[in-house]
Amino acid sequence: MPFLSLPPRFSPNAYSYSYIHISSSMLPNSNNTPSQLPIKAPTPPWMKGPLLLQPNELVDLSKPTSKKFKLERQELSDKDLMGKEARGKKTMKKIVEKVEKLHSTHNSTEALIGSPNVENFVGVLDSLKENEEVRRTKGRMPWENDAKFVYEKIKRKKTVTAAELTLDKVLLRRLRNEAARMRIWIKVKKAGVTQDVVDQIKWTWRRNELAMVKFDIPLCRNMSRAREIVETKTGGLVVLSKKDFLVVYRGGNHQLTTKGYPSLRTNHSEMSGAELATTGDICSVDSNHSLSEMLNFNAEDKDSIATSEQNMNFQTANGSLYERETDRLLDDLGPRFIDWWMAKPLPVDADLLPEDVPGFQPPLRICPPHSCAKISDYELTYFRKLAQLLPTHFVLGRNKRLKGLAAAILKLWEKSLIAKIAIKYGIPNTDNEMMANELKFLTGGVLLLRNKFYIILYRGNDFLPKRVAALVENRELELKSFELHEEVARMKALEALSPIDEVPQDTSTSGTLTEFKEIQTKFEDTKNGDIELNIQLEAEICRLEKELKEEQHRALILNKKMEKSGKELSNLNAAWTPSEQDTDLEIMTDEERECFRKIGLKMQSFLLLGRRGIFDGVLEGLHQHWKHREVVKVITMQKLFSQVLNTAKLLETESGGILVSVDNLKRGHAIIIYRGKNYSRPSVKLAKNLLTKRKALRRSLEMQRFGSLKFFARQREQTVSELEQKLADLHQRKEIKLRESEN
Repeated sequence: MPFLSLPPRFSPNAYSYSYIHISSSMLPNSNNTPSQLPIKAPTPPWMKGPLLLQPNELVDLSKPTSKKFKLERQELSDKDLMGKEARGKKTMKKIVEKVEKLHSTHNSTEALIGSPNVENFVGVLDSLKENEEVRRTKGRMPWENDAKFVYEKIKRKKTVTAAELTLDKVLLRRLRNEAARMRIWIKVKKAGVTQDVVDQIKWTWRRNELAMVKFDIPLCRNMSRAREIVETKTGGLVVLSKKDFLVVYRGGNHQLTTKGYPSLRTNHSEMSGAELATTGDICSVDSNHSLSEMLNFNAEDKDSIATSEQNMNFQTANGSLYERETDRLLDDLGPRFIDWWMAKPLPVDADLLPEDVPGFQPPLRICPPHSCAKISDYELTYFRKLAQLLPTHFVLGRNKRLKGLAAAILKLWEKSLIAKIAIKYGIPNTDNEMMANELKFLTGGVLLLRNKFYIILYRGNDFLPKRVAALVENRELELKSFELHEEVARMKALEALSPIDEVPQDTSTSGTLTEFKEIQTKFEDTKNGDIELNIQLEAEICRLEKELKEEQHRALILNKKMEKSGKELSNLNAAWTPSEQDTDLEIMTDEERECFRKIGLKMQSFLLLGRRGIFDGVLEGLHQHWKHREVVKVITMQKLFSQVLNTAKLLETESGGILVSVDNLKRGHAIIIYRGKNYSRPSVKLAKNLLTKRKALRRSLEMQRFGSLKFFARQREQTVSELEQKLADLHQRKEIKLRESEN
């Protein structure tokens, strides 16, 4: 009969691993020797009969001897058999799998005794095994689906450079090996690849077929764009790109011209600030070439310069839909900025637009009905989020004279709600606030964002396109002409109906010259100096009265705060009742006092008294010190000596010790207290009459608050008294002026 054997220390709830052993139990007979008698082993809960095993079939699980046993012990668990996590069919499946595994590893299957119970158990196992095989043939559980969601990561395609398309592989490999060993480079500053940088690259090509370029911000953030700019302006091929370095190959058909380059200016003091900011530098790690040697080269002829300008203005017709739509939006607005440091499309260079546009005027603005010209906070947030996705329309580096840019922005607003303007890098003395104010004045738009990188303008809710504005102006002119014709017709009708002999009635003089003359004669006296002085005096009196009223209101608020703080402070002081001083004090001689003073000053341990002052914790600290030594040193940070003396006397009274001395040290005043000859450590907590640590802190804060409120209230009172005095003086001057005018 097969049995399941478990170790003696088996527990269903323990986190220990168990080993299941299947064996056969032979009934005792006469052939069994005393040494081979079966031993009764512990049984699992579901077995009713005893488990009898031979001595050689028992396994000691406390000392595993092989790796195989350790692995099997890790795979099998009591929790899998008896744990509460597994229930029902799932539990039986796990039991069957583990029994099959043990059955394959154990060689005692031949000793099984056939019995009806055993056959039934084996039949149950076989039926479960068949059901499991049927389910395995289906390949999945009933709740599993065939659909599998796989998210593949889209790999970024590597862009093929022009050098890889045109140059031979052997030549390209040789050039890249040489480029990796280069240690001399040309530095491109914030202004980008300027003409000076291009000239230095071509001068380097006269001695070497490769030139290394190092980029500063912002081009170092987009090296693919930097490669395009360098290839467009120089006509070379980039053979190696690493971090913020590019190595440019001059090409096989590059020819050195015999005509002289325009020599670079060597006198740096004559160069302007903008030229110094845009000039490229040549940096070297281990090179003996001087800068004066590099500045003695010549520039190319005019034909090559014209060719490079054509390459700079070249725009690719092919591109993404985003680029084509942006190019269509920016068409006819101005020349493009070739040195753009971000991805295409290229924005318009606002510095190349005209500084002054004859006949330019801010546009006509009329707000639609049932709407407001001022945008709300929600609209402001919405337009800022919308501007993040839009391309950059203009690049600006000039602070003033932006009428050409304003005209281009108005033209852009007919197609787009927002104009996005980037500020150029490397241009000295740029002021984004001045730029934004002038553009806002010229265009009348709404400023959404302004920082050192971008200026974003919204056209406004009251913006009218050019055609609509022209229609509105024509309509207003027609209405005015109709009003004029109606007025002329009304006057003719009045002249025809009124009789000739009748005296004409007085008509209204509003808006006529007679009304202006009447006002001028009525207020003619205001031009006199005395009246002007009276007006100034009245204005000063009104200002002082208003200021006096405000100061009185502030003083009233301070007084209310002082009352509230004083009430809180009085409640805290009421909770603190200092104890009375003991009249029967110990007598201390001068020699003892001096001895204890020297001992206390030499002590390294001390009790620090903070802003809370004396509370129950301080006295507990004193008794803790007195537990190990006779003298305690208390250091306080109070500055006034009178406050230090009051603190020392209070400590002496509350603790029951004897005050030895009060000395001034570097870190504060030291109070030395002797515990006394008859000192005994108290068994219960003392200082119930003092405040707790929390209440002591509240009291300290309230005292500080009350003191500061008192100081500011005194200042307010002084200010109010001064204002009252000034107001009284002005009233007196006014009375004197009135008397003089009456006389």
